[in-house]
Amino acid sequence: MTPGSNLDQDRLRRHHRLMWRIRAFEEQALKGLDDKLVLGAIHPSIGQEAVASGVTAHLTRQDILLSTHRGHGHTLGKGADSAAMMRELLGREGGNCGGKGGSMHIADFSVGMLGANGVVAANIVIAAGAAHAIKLKREPHLVCCLFGDGAINRGPFLEGLNWAAVFHLPVLFVCEDNGYAATTRTKTMTAGGGASARARSFGIPAVEVDGNDVLAVDAAAADLTQAIRAGGGPRFLHARTYRLTGHTGSDPAAYRPADEVAARRREEPIGRAAELLRDAGVTPDALQGDQSEAVAEMLAAYRAAVDAPFPSAAQAFTDVQDAGDPRMEAF
Repeated sequence: MTPGSNLDQDRLRRHHRLMWRIRAFEEQALKGLDDKLVLGAIHPSIGQEAVASGVTAHLTRQDILLSTHRGHGHTLGKGADSAAMMRELLGREGGNCGGKGGSMHIADFSVGMLGANGVVAANIVIAAGAAHAIKLKREPHLVCCLFGDGAINRGPFLEGLNWAAVFHLPVLFVCEDNGYAATTRTKTMTAGGGASARARSFGIPAVEVDGNDVLAVDAAAADLTQAIRAGGGPRFLHARTYRLTGHTGSDPAAYRPADEVAARRREEPIGRAAELLRDAGVTPDALQGDQSEAVAEMLAAYRAAVDAPFPSAAQAFTDVQDAGDPRMEAF
């Protein structure tokens, strides 16, 4: 963790609050799954909160974010409303996507969240396309695309990074490396030097960082986004972290050794941030207050979502593309 002598206490405290908000949201989302009010899968990011907090701290509202199936934390960090997100998970009216997207497909254009994606690595080429649009329009924004370590073994990873490098696009690629691609240990099926080495092979500068050290992620993201905004082209951040749960809310993760999980639990990012804050003089009551406020916020969001109505049947016919001519002659 970053030395305490150079600690920006206010900044770390903001990270501490956001990380607790992310964890509390995930815990309520898992409760929704247990209560059978969330249909489909929930992919919790418990243990990975530092990546979301450290990276999104350097994104403006106008910057674009592309996320993954494990994207609740990224979406909260970008500024999406937690109550609307919870309604979306429960398929209720007032959700970010009207209750149609659910956990893996939340989008909120009002805060620059272009969407989560349930197709591994698909967001990488979408990010390149969005960054190309920004460049063509000469806008002063960037695109941030987060994906897991499993995505680097899929074709869109190669296509997206190549596209970004060839056209010198304003995009930050972030590999949120938790060591497992679903239920498989990633290193057992990944050749070569891994994510950073592959990025560098395209000529994209890459930085590796301890993804459980929120200040280290923050500092790396600061340098990379500054370089992108200065016209430096794409950059790559490889953040090594660890999810403390299974791949989904219903996955017991029996494929992971118990001692491995226990050791990584001692390195989780919220506890590490809290330790630094205590050393800097923040009282235990204040730190407990951050947690309590986050839990209260997400509990209220969950209860409001449970009480919210389902969308009307007529809403099934909205947001449907009807441009173009469907006649057979068009083909």
